[in-house]
Amino acid sequence: MLHIRFPGLDLGHMKLGARPTPVRPLALDGIEGVDLWVKDESVFGDGGWGGNKVRKLEWILPEAKRRGVRTLFTVGGIGTHWGLACARYGAEHGFRTVLGLVDQPVDDHVREQLARLQASGAELHRYPTPARLRLAAPWLMARYAGDWRLPWYLPAGGSNEFGTLGYVETALEIAKQVAHGELPEPGTVVVPVGSGGTVAGLALGLSLAGLSARVFGVVVNDTLDLSAPALAGLASRTAELLVSRGAAGPFTMSEDCITVSNDWLGSTYGDPTPASVTMVEAGARAGLELEPVYTGKALAAIADIGPQLPGPVLWLNTHGPR
Repeated sequence: MLHIRFPGLDLGHMKLGARPTPVRPLALDGIEGVDLWVKDESVFGDGGWGGNKVRKLEWILPEAKRRGVRTLFTVGGIGTHWGLACARYGAEHGFRTVLGLVDQPVDDHVREQLARLQASGAELHRYPTPARLRLAAPWLMARYAGDWRLPWYLPAGGSNEFGTLGYVETALEIAKQVAHGELPEPGTVVVPVGSGGTVAGLALGLSLAGLSARVFGVVVNDTLDLSAPALAGLASRTAELLVSRGAAGPFTMSEDCITVSNDWLGSTYGDPTPASVTMVEAGARAGLELEPVYTGKALAAIADIGPQLPGPVLWLNTHGPR
């Protein structure tokens, strides 16, 4: 879709999922007084293996090939969905993946996810704190260098300028669905914020599409700077990437279109809250497979303040069940 909007754009794209992802009105126990819609990103990806991470890899993997790298080095918690997506899709396209993992609160979901990571074929290196991982990162980069070429470092969640393009494209997809009458033009788009790329891409893409919706980010990670200025900065760098690769800019975007809040974070990253668990259970009754660290917390925010947000409210279900 980006290539259609920006002809001649010098950016590779690798189709890994079917688009557009569906939109529909959503009624959930515990959420009242909100004209709520869902865009279900959980079905994006092959074989039912979905979620927002795959959208990012559609732009990251072609750039990795363009750069001639053989190894991808990325980081996350021991339950990282991003790390698993990177390992799985990277292997399918000829890349070795090295994962620097940081301990997080452990529940059954995290145990299952760690087992999947251990079976993924990625090289795993586990550390007790983000600080210890940061100290080890240069050594890991050097260890996995091959043919005098370092691994390509990808930040947590794939939230660099290339990964962010996945949600610029998603915003343009939302605009097309609005134009086709599949959903009303949203006043607010709500999404959990774990690394920032999804929020930054949506904000930039909605601006490019001429939609006035604000992006409300429910912060679920206390180890990164996920403030509105930081996310607007990532959006601006993504706009600069588009221009540098042939898009007719310049593009401008104000941080005023992004609101973030850590009111639903809980004690730390990866720690479910009673409210997020309640919303996961409500989602299950509505046929949605969710988890309490990202999607549950975003829905908990909507349950608390949804009636105060400009509507209609569009919630992105970014979970990738498998």
